Amino acid sequence: MGKNLVGNYIRKLRFNSDEMTQQQLADKVGVTRQTIVALEKGNYSPSLELAFRIARAFGLPLEEVFFYEDNSMQ
Repeated sequence: MGKNLVGNYIRKLRFNSDEMTQQQLADKVGVTRQTIVALEKGNYSPSLELAFRIARAFGLPLEEVFFYEDNSMQ
């Protein structure tokens, strides 16, 4: 399979949320800052539970924070 197909807008959302730091988001959702770094870089796909916690931290539905890139349809 290779490349991670789950993308996200976390970095942009943090910036638009009074420039929330990676550490502040990590503390809010109960993970390490390194997990947030990996998510933003696309090196890690979150569990469904973590994805919902992150979306809730921004007050947004899941699909406004995460997206699925399915290139097999092209």
